Amino acid sequence: MPKKTIIIGAGPAGLSCAYKLTEAEHSVEIFESSQQVGGLARSFDLWEQRVDCGPHRFFSQDKIVNDFFKEIIGDDYTMVNRLTSIYYNNKFFLYPLKPLNAFANLGPMVVFEILLSYFFQHIKSVKEPKTFEEWVTNRFGKKLFEIFFKNYSEKLWGIPCSKIDAEWAAQRIKKLSLWEAVKNAFLGDKQKKHKTLVDQFAYPKRGTGSLYEKMQERILENGGKINLNTPVKRILKDATGMANGVELLNGEKIPADVLVSTMPLTLMVKGLDNVPNEVVKACDKLYYRNTILVYLEIDHTDLFPDNWIYVHSPEVKHGRITNFRNWGPGLYGDKRTTILCLEYWCFEKDEIWTSEDRYISDLAKEEVQKLKLIPPAANILNSFVLRLPRCYPVYETGYGEHLSVIQNYVNSIPNLLAIGRYGAFKYNNQDHSILMGLLAAKEIITGSKEDLWNINTDSEYQEDANTIETGLDR
Repeated sequence: MPKKTIIIGAGPAGLSCAYKLTEAEHSVEIFESSQQVGGLARSFDLWEQRVDCGPHRFFSQDKIVNDFFKEIIGDDYTMVNRLTSIYYNNKFFLYPLKPLNAFANLGPMVVFEILLSYFFQHIKSVKEPKTFEEWVTNRFGKKLFEIFFKNYSEKLWGIPCSKIDAEWAAQRIKKLSLWEAVKNAFLGDKQKKHKTLVDQFAYPKRGTGSLYEKMQERILENGGKINLNTPVKRILKDATGMANGVELLNGEKIPADVLVSTMPLTLMVKGLDNVPNEVVKACDKLYYRNTILVYLEIDHTDLFPDNWIYVHSPEVKHGRITNFRNWGPGLYGDKRTTILCLEYWCFEKDEIWTSEDRYISDLAKEEVQKLKLIPPAANILNSFVLRLPRCYPVYETGYGEHLSVIQNYVNSIPNLLAIGRYGAFKYNNQDHSILMGLLAAKEIITGSKEDLWNINTDSEYQEDANTIETGLDR
C-alpha cells in the first residue's frame, strides 16, 4: 500500500526518489533547508547570466539513469564539446592526460625521469596499497604522481596523499598503468572505439540545475509537497526503534511511514535517539571538506577555450576554475561578459572559511591574474562568494571501517534509507545520486532490497583507452 514518505533534502538523490514515488501515487513530502532545489547541482542567476555551483557535466553508462535524464529534460539539452586542461608549471596539459601532449610539455629529461621512476617502482611495487599515494605510485611511478596527482589532491582533501585511502584511487582513476597508456598511444588500441564523454557531454541548456527544477515541477504536479527554507533538526524514532517522522528546526514534528535522508550521514545518525556509543565514535571519525566558490565577471568574451581547468600550481590556493562562457549560449544570452568560478577547499577551522567575502574576492582576483588567464586589459566587473559546507566526504585511510559501523546501524532501522553524496558519505557524481534515488524509490514501492551503499565505483565509465585519468573529475 502507498505510504507517507518524508525525504530530507531536495538534491539529485532526494528529487529522483520523490519523482518516482509520486509517479506511483505515494504520498511524499520533501524538506529542504535552502531556498532552491538541486543541491550541489543547482543553477542560479547572476549578473543577468546563469551559472552552476562549479562544473557539472552529465553522463552515465547506466541505461536507467540515461532514460530518466531524457524523460525529465526532453530535448532541452545540448551536447557540449568537452575541453579541460591541467595547469602545471605555466603550461596546459590536456585532461584526461594524453601521453604525447604530456610528454611534449614536460620535455625529454622529465619524460626520462618519469619512465625511470615507473620502471623502478614496477620492480618494488606495493602488493596491497593502502593509501592513495601507494596506489597511484604503483600505477604511474613516483615522478608522475608528484607532478599530476599530489598537489591537486592535497588541495582538495586537506590531508597528505599518504593519508588518503586507496579506495579513492580505485573509484576515481581509470585502471590503467603508465605502460598500457604509452603502448596504446603509440601502437593504437585494437578494441572498438566508443565516442565517450571525453569528447562531449550532455548539458541542460539553462544549466544543470534546470534538470532538478523540472523534477520539482513534476513532483508538484503529481501531488508531492516540497518545503523550501525548512531545515530538519532530527529524525524521530518510536519505542520499537523504527523511524516515524522528523522534527523540524522550529520544533514542529511531522509523522511518516518511511524516511529517506540525504542530509550529512554523520549528523543524521548522531541526531537519532539511543545511538550506540561505538556508532557515535565512528561518526566522530568521519568528516567532510567545505568549498568556497568565487564568481568573477570579466568584461571579455574569449578568455580561454576550456570548460574548466584543474590548477596544479602550489603558488595559488584555488584548485579549479570554470569558464561558463564555454558551456553554451543558454547561460549567457546577449551578455558580452564572461563569468569565471574559482574553487577553494577548506575545513571549517581554516581561516579562509571565516574570512570576509571581500578578502576572498580579492584573493581570487589576484590569483586569476597571477595565472594570466585574463588579458591585462580586461576588467573584473563584479565578484560573488558562495560557501558550500560539507561538500566532499573525506576518504582518510581506514574510513571504510568507521563507515561500515554506521551503515550496519542504519540498516538496523528498516524504514530509514540514507542516499546521496552527503547522506551515504560517498563522493557521488550526480548520476550516481540519481541512481541512488531511483533505486531507493524502487525499494519503497516494491519492498525489494537494493544495494544502495555500493552505488558509485566509477567502473562503468569507459574513457578513451589512450588517456590517463587522475581522479580529478567533478
